[in-house]
Amino acid sequence: MSFILKPVDTVDSITREEFKKNYLDKRKPLIIKGLTKDWPAREKWSVDYFKEIAGDIEVKLVDNSKADPSKIINASIATMKFGEYLDLIKREPTDLRIFFFNLFKHRPELVKDVIIPKDLMGGFIESMPAMFFGGSKAITFLHYDIDLPHLFHSHFGGRKHIILFDNKWKKRLYCLPNTTYALEDYDVANPDFEKFPALKGVEGYEVFLEHGDTLFMPTGMWHWMRYIDGSFSLTLRAWDSSISRKIASVWSLFMHGAVDSAIKVVFRERYAIWREKLVFKIAEKELKKDLKKAS
Repeated sequence: MSFILKPVDTVDSITREEFKKNYLDKRKPLIIKGLTKDWPAREKWSVDYFKEIAGDIEVKLVDNSKADPSKIINASIATMKFGEYLDLIKREPTDLRIFFFNLFKHRPELVKDVIIPKDLMGGFIESMPAMFFGGSKAITFLHYDIDLPHLFHSHFGGRKHIILFDNKWKKRLYCLPNTTYALEDYDVANPDFEKFPALKGVEGYEVFLEHGDTLFMPTGMWHWMRYIDGSFSLTLRAWDSSISRKIASVWSLFMHGAVDSAIKVVFRERYAIWREKLVFKIAEKELKKDLKKAS
């Protein structure tokens, strides 16, 4: 069993006008295969290169195990020298990954290897380029970014499997209350519709990125990722131009970040248990509402 998934539109290049009209304004994802063709990073960056220039950096690692719902999301489970980690993902399958790593802070010269696509849109957050590394067993849990940016996700060194959902499916995806991530008890690649009936009928997109491909994900888009090969990605983030979306971003950071963290500190396991029970009621109610609309 699977979700109802369709492929994402793919282009080699696109004009600013076409991008805005057909993808940015419509909040629709897009693969741009040629966006990185003039980047030095496309030919220069590799596991071996990063080991050579930054192998001594200590990095925090996360894995595929279900996060403790009473603790901060993406809490690290171990640390390792960056070079040792890169050797690991090159040598053998592992579910260890590096999440939201600002390698540019340690090696600022790397910024010269990237060309920010300002020809497509404005609002890029140039101070926050984020890198993600994963072994061939690594999975990024289903979520959307808490501060609601548009994302340009460029992949290097291998292949990556991605499943996307529009934010309108939030409740049907068993989004935990007061968060931007889904219950981790179901397999996004092979969902169990008997245990999680609200998932049946949910529509999304399926993507397979290769070296140099860039995936545009509009603000609020849910994404789940699996590293097919030990490889890495760079995400460039950009604010939406609308005032309403900027206000929504601040609100999301406050409610889903500060408030949620404060509640966890006070109530811990009780809050986590209550939230995981409530999510099923919310999903069931949303499913009934959607079925009634369709009848």
